[in-house]
Amino acid sequence: MKRPELVVATAVGPAVLDRLAAHADVVDVSALPRERWRDALATADGLLVGSSVPVDAPLLAGAPALRIVATVSVGYDNIEVGELARRGIALTNTRGSLNAAVADLTYGLVLIGLRRLGQGIDWVRSGRWMQEGAPYGHDLAGATLGIVGFGAIGLDVARRAHLSGMRVLYHNRRRRDDDTVTGAAYRSFDELLAQADALVVLVPLGPATRGLFDDAAFAKMKPGALFVNAARGAICDTAALLRALESGRLGGAALDVTDPEPLPPDHPLLRREDVVVVPHVGSATVETRTRMALLAADNLIAFLRGEPLLTPVAP
Repeated sequence: MKRPELVVATAVGPAVLDRLAAHADVVDVSALPRERWRDALATADGLLVGSSVPVDAPLLAGAPALRIVATVSVGYDNIEVGELARRGIALTNTRGSLNAAVADLTYGLVLIGLRRLGQGIDWVRSGRWMQEGAPYGHDLAGATLGIVGFGAIGLDVARRAHLSGMRVLYHNRRRRDDDTVTGAAYRSFDELLAQADALVVLVPLGPATRGLFDDAAFAKMKPGALFVNAARGAICDTAALLRALESGRLGGAALDVTDPEPLPPDHPLLRREDVVVVPHVGSATVETRTRMALLAADNLIAFLRGEPLLTPVAP
């Protein structure tokens, strides 16, 4: 009986490849240019990808036997979900495996931004330590944190914020029914913008959220507020963010994601002392990335064995 064939199109560790190889023939194309994936995809039953690998109609047309795509990420805006559904191809992600790591990073950006630690580091590196006028930040205790997208990661961020004495507000498409448990209070989108001293973005990227933070949204934010994006870069209009900072409307920005990504080295945002940018490292810990890759592999294995998928994405 012919063994199933799996194509790995994103770099993963030997433990992941070994786990897959126990159940299927595995072809690792992650180090090859995309044009050299053709032969492997032609007979592949399953595909393992990361968030930087576009899974589009041309790729799928060259993979007529494909039955499942497992992405080593929570977001799947790189995947043409409608095309997968049309072809009857299952999709899984790695939700739940990275919550703590992303929440740590997000809360860290809030701390760095409110306390102006980025400016402090610049002062030290530029030899200004002993000069007067070193950057003063703001207390977290008593400040209001607004979270747009209050899912599992948002809950973890709220727990960290509460330990610092912050008041937490949130906005979702639908109000949660456990506010007394989470200790967070629901606000409309505009109310959240107006009340938050630091505003965190954790929504997925989609038609409804692309460019959500534009000139109009920034104009509604509390003067001097901190903007934190730990979701997807395209949720924020980069030019609008720059204008809000240059006008003094915002007090700063702390970004794990940007649009474009990466930003060009000469981009104006990177020259501002009130902006901190890190290179999309929300889930980038050894433990978390390993856990994510193993979960993606286990989804593929479950599919091949006819078992329920661990973290399926609905069409």
